[in-house]
Amino acid sequence: MYQIIVFGPLLAALIAGLFNRRLGDRGAQFVTCGALIISAILSWMVFLRIGLGGAVDHVTIATWITSGDLSFNWAFKVDTLTAVMLVVVNTISCLVHIYSIGYMAHDPDKPRFMAYLSFFTFAMLMLVTADNFIQLFFGWEGVGLASYLLIGFWYKKPSACAAAIKAFLVNRVGDFGFALGIFTIFMVTGSVEFDTVFAAIPGLQGQQIHFLWMDLDLITTICILLFIGAMGKSAQLGLHTWLPDAMEGPTPVSALIHAATMVTAGVFLVARMSPIFEYSPTALGFVAFIGASTAIFAATIGMAQNDIKRVIAYSTCSQLGYMFFALGVSAYGAAIFHLFTHAFFKALLFLGSGSVIHAMSDEQDMRKMGGLRKKIPATFAMMLVGTLALIGFPGFAGYYSKDMIIESAFAANTSWSDYAFIMGVLAALLTSFYSWRLLFMTFFGESRASKPVQDHIHESSNWMMVPLYGLAIGAAFAGYFFRDIFVGSGYEDFWGHALFLKDEAHNVLEAAEEIPGWVGLSPFIVMLLGFVIAWYAYIFRPDTPARFTGTFRYVYNLFYNKWYVDEIYEFLFVSPAKRLGTFLWKRGDEGIIDRYGPDGAAAAIMDLARRFKAMQSGYVYHYAFAMLIGVAGFVTWFVGGAG
Repeated sequence: MYQIIVFGPLLAALIAGLFNRRLGDRGAQFVTCGALIISAILSWMVFLRIGLGGAVDHVTIATWITSGDLSFNWAFKVDTLTAVMLVVVNTISCLVHIYSIGYMAHDPDKPRFMAYLSFFTFAMLMLVTADNFIQLFFGWEGVGLASYLLIGFWYKKPSACAAAIKAFLVNRVGDFGFALGIFTIFMVTGSVEFDTVFAAIPGLQGQQIHFLWMDLDLITTICILLFIGAMGKSAQLGLHTWLPDAMEGPTPVSALIHAATMVTAGVFLVARMSPIFEYSPTALGFVAFIGASTAIFAATIGMAQNDIKRVIAYSTCSQLGYMFFALGVSAYGAAIFHLFTHAFFKALLFLGSGSVIHAMSDEQDMRKMGGLRKKIPATFAMMLVGTLALIGFPGFAGYYSKDMIIESAFAANTSWSDYAFIMGVLAALLTSFYSWRLLFMTFFGESRASKPVQDHIHESSNWMMVPLYGLAIGAAFAGYFFRDIFVGSGYEDFWGHALFLKDEAHNVLEAAEEIPGWVGLSPFIVMLLGFVIAWYAYIFRPDTPARFTGTFRYVYNLFYNKWYVDEIYEFLFVSPAKRLGTFLWKRGDEGIIDRYGPDGAAAAIMDLARRFKAMQSGYVYHYAFAMLIGVAGFVTWFVGGAG
């Protein structure tokens, strides 16, 4: 069963990619969608048996590497955490595949696109089923490769190529830290298999490692290095700059990257490494700080964006911050619960925005939309469901998962958790504001589109709408139906040993049940406040945004220009690297190596050849004179030598 779940998408990708001329567009779509439907169904079966049945499976596929002390197999570790991720990845990917049939209907490269999607899914499945660090890193890098191919799918667009390269390079920064963490783990434990490493961690408490001319706590160093990898994949503050630019890819790519695959890999990594992170309070505090800072940072930027997909992209970045500060306060179940619910409503929002863009003849600027709720009512309804789930409206998925994270941060009662609680509540206010802003600008008021665009506004095909209906069910009900087993009374039985808590003091989910009433109400209150502010600014007094940006233009420009992080990186890293590269190229490569190496030798030979060429006049008497001079010289040398 597990082989079919994992390798089915890979086989479909190979068939669609290599035999697309024989299969045709429909054949490639049928193969890839069929494989994902099968994987999704089997994943739910695994979830029922593993998650609800309390089983754990370990399946060895083959011996992979045996070299000296390094030995491990290609194997699947399937516990509750893996089962949840299988459901998330395959369910969302399945719906995205089906949606792509309608969305990419007019694209000439449909088989290539479907093959890339399936390969992306396979890489993520390899990551979440790994039972050792090398197999996990294989899937980790496979996801990075697939994201590069998908973000740059429209490779004739310079902006798409630039975005793909940016995503690839920024993630290499994080992956470098991740690789150092794996090397350190093998150095101190002699193994890369999870079970062996986790068993060795308690014995490493108090040990130090000499790193970067400093003596550092060993476990903390390992955790920070692993978390740097998670920061890159999950676009946390400092390594987040690639995520909004990933919007250059087709909308189904955005939904798959942001909802189910690449960006959730970092959250999964930290949750899987809970037996290591639990022994380093410093590392947990750092994770909570970065997560909380990312949540508020990305939310401020989302308020000022006008591209409908970029607003949702920064929302993803912010929601990932929630997941990470939940991990940082040891609320691992709450983090994965939000990952689970977020997958449904964020995929719904992205695919819903794709339906809007499709209806608007590929227009993405919300300032050129408006009044769409009457023309595409089904899409409006789906976007409304996704928005209610995102802002945490009572009864919808986000209400149960995001509120639990905020309550857990308060219950943890540490300096970093208090900071996370405050930032989480403020981010909830901003999330409500920019979510309603998106709805009001897109679907309410008078249309601001051009007459030709208005004449062609239409509801999307069933290929696009049916997946939205499926995601809407998850966005509406996933929180209610799964709350008890993820973070409620069935928490311990459900997760078993998949998530590790060092001691009872780290059980913040239990402590969250005894928080004051105002803490539980705070997310709801700020959610309503965000709605009121957005309604006032964009419905009741639509001149408010213009007046605000005029009065507080420096604040607006700061948010609109993404806190100028890209410009700072351009100044600190990109421009110096370009100047250094140009210097080494012009002065080093061309000025020294080429000048005195290949080019210099070639020039000397050519000069010598020109001189010899000048001697070849073609006149016999010139050659006779040269021969005479030569004979005279030879005789002189011979006679002089004999004497």
